[in-house]
Amino acid sequence: MKPDSKIQKIFKKVRIEEQGNDFKYWQTQPYETRLETLEKIRQEYHLWKYGTEPGLQRVYKIVKRG
Repeated sequence: MKPDSKIQKIFKKVRIEEQGNDFKYWQTQPYETRLETLEKIRQEYHLWKYGTEPGLQRVYKIVKRG
């Protein structure tokens, strides 16, 4: 995006009864698209919450040497 361009917010006020159904929309999408979108949401959440992607956890086992 160019630094001098602006993002315009657009919204439409509707009654709750007239509100669209996201579930119906996503059910019409192929599973690849749904998985790709879910992965993007997961990555964005981790970046927002933790500032980085999580790595593998280290597992330590304490062994008593006698």
